[in-house]
Amino acid sequence: MFEKFRETWTKATEPIVIRLGGLDPNILTWTSLVIAIIAFVLLAVADFDKTGSMMIIGGIILIIIAGIFDALDGALARHQGTDGPYGDFLDHTIDRIVDVGLLIAIGMNVAFVDDMSSGTMAALLTLLGSYMGTQAQSVGLGRIYGGFSRADRLVATLTGLLIAAIQAFTNTKGIASDSIHEYFDWLILGNSELNGITFAIAFSAWGGIYTFIIRFLKTRKGLLG
Repeated sequence: MFEKFRETWTKATEPIVIRLGGLDPNILTWTSLVIAIIAFVLLAVADFDKTGSMMIIGGIILIIIAGIFDALDGALARHQGTDGPYGDFLDHTIDRIVDVGLLIAIGMNVAFVDDMSSGTMAALLTLLGSYMGTQAQSVGLGRIYGGFSRADRLVATLTGLLIAAIQAFTNTKGIASDSIHEYFDWLILGNSELNGITFAIAFSAWGGIYTFIIRFLKTRKGLLG
């Protein structure tokens, strides 16, 4: 859904790109990864208190900054006329590292998550959805989109993190899964409570499955049609 705003974003960042001049775009790419890793640490160790809330807010801000750097690198390369296969390869590689790292990091937060494997599972399923897009491209169909885009997942994850920060600041617990339905913990990947972080993890996991199915069907139609 948020991919529709790409053209608006390009126009809005044009003055910044011009000011960056001859800066190597790859510096922005690597810087975005370093910033994201710092965010991962904050999100993984944040406790369920006011200090933890501030750490989650800090993590959110750093993820947004990393995302801005990541978006600017391609725009800068195109402005300089230096965009090419390596830059595209590096950009997509860092994107996947950030996608996986973010989910694993929040899955490691014991203040909100019971089962650390839920974050890892969500990360793998997210990769599965992304894989179908590149696999379609490898068989000559071009990049296949559909399901949830990276921007959609990121917005949902940051929204969940913001809810978690509010919960930690106000000492507001989440909703026990067994108070909803005895099997609801299955939907939130083995966690006993629905809170901001378990919502973000579950959204990415089930969204990854949905995205995989949609892109698989589109690829199948393209190849057989």
